[in-house]
This record gives sequence, structure tokens and C-alpha cells, in this order.
Amino acid sequence: MHASSRHPTPPPTAELLVAPGCPHCAHMERLLTALQREGLIARLEVVDLARHPERAEALGLRGVPWLRLGPFELEGLHGPDALRRWIERTGTVEGHAEYVRSELAGGRLSLMERRVLQAPGRWTPALLHLLAREDLDLKVRLGLDALLEMLAREGLLEGWIEALAELARGEGPARRADAAHYLGLTGSPAAVGPVEALLEDPDPQVRDIAREARANLPTAH
Repeated sequence: MHASSRHPTPPPTAELLVAPGCPHCAHMERLLTALQREGLIARLEVVDLARHPERAEALGLRGVPWLRLGPFELEGLHGPDALRRWIERTGTVEGHAEYVRSELAGGRLSLMERRVLQAPGRWTPALLHLLAREDLDLKVRLGLDALLEMLAREGLLEGWIEALAELARGEGPARRADAAHYLGLTGSPAAVGPVEALLEDPDPQVRDIAREARANLPTAH
């Protein structure tokens, strides 16, 4: 079954950046044009960087082809099956989460930080989805932690309290410990109750992290 029969949202737009001498740009343009004809891409814009070098400077590009597909930025050559998968993912939280996972696994944390800061509301559900997963490798888990701590510094974690409180009631002690840590970073009085509940957690590491988190939260009057 093709993505066109189960895509849950309107098709994304696409912007492809190309340059003279690029060995893969023409092939990418042909693939994207075919997907547009299928109705999987709403609009395709092809930008020649020889004519518009300011686009490369604004994006800090390291090479072409470079593709913006809906909310996703993809570097290099991608085959038709990969492009179809990314098109499907533009319409789901799980798809956004897979994009974040892929970027962090590829060492592109700084780029992901920029995207999250530009549109935190778009990426928050994906970050929460990843936070609840037990199967992330260490590099991705560390990248996710860096993203959440960045949001805390920007004062953007307070809206997460309800979701983190739910995570704190989950079965996995590692995820309960994560929830305690990030609840503490919110600095919000609303996080006191969920953190104090974790002070009685059966897992000693969770209790330790909950005590540290509680110290970062306001003292009850």
C-alpha cells in the first residue's frame, strides 16, 4: 500500500536546494517531481544556489542536495522509498519523533536545538514520545536530555508538567527518574506534588533523584 492511501494530513510542501556540479541533485528533483505528480507533495520549489547563494548562507548548508520536506530538513541523496517514509512521517507524532531520533543519532544536536527553539509547540509531542521510550541508545538519550535542558533554560518546560507527572506514574524506574529530574527543572509549584509522590518510590535511584528535584522546587508555605 502506498503512502498516498493512508497519509493522515494534507501532503507537505517541499523545497529542494541544488547547485551546479551536484551529482545527485537532478535525480532528487526527478524523484520529488514524481511524488508531486502522485499527490504526495503539495508543492515543490527547486532553488539553484548559484542564483540564490543567500539561501545557503542563511541555512549554513554544508552540501547539496538539501531538502525541506514539511517540518523536516534532509541532507544528501534519499531514494524513493525513504522519501515516501518521510512524507508519511510528516503527519504523525511518531514520525516527528523518528526524525528527532535520527537527527540525534547522526550527531546533529545543534540543528535540532535550532528547530525546537523556533517551533517548540511542533516538537514537544515528539520529545515526550521519545522520553517515554525504553529502547533509545545512549547517544540519542543524551541528545534528548540536552534538548530538554535547553527548554528548561528557556522557561519552556512548565507546560510539560501534566505529561511528566503521567510519566512519573509509569512502570519503568528509569523513566520515573527522568520524570523527577525534568519536573525539578520546571521550577514550578505545580511540580511539587508529582515530585513528592516519587520520594516514596520503591526504587532507591528514583527516590534520590526526586530528592534532588524537590530541592529545586518552591518550598510549601
